[in-house]
Amino acid sequence: MPKMKTHTGAKKRFSFTKGGKVKINHSLKNHFLAHKTTKRKRNLRKRGYADATNEAAVKRLMPYA
Repeated sequence: MPKMKTHTGAKKRFSFTKGGKVKINHSLKNHFLAHKTTKRKRNLRKRGYADATNEAAVKRLMPYA
């Protein structure tokens, strides 16, 4: 049986906590920043967690993580 491959796009975007939750970076912070409030941009800098309904799909893309 050959090794399973890790999805290279997923490994750049997701990481895991020790408990198995999926950590994500927020989107919407690359351009059109002038009309967003400072508070909104500051909160987008923080790491977030993927929704529980999407965790299984992310884990399937990263079998060895």
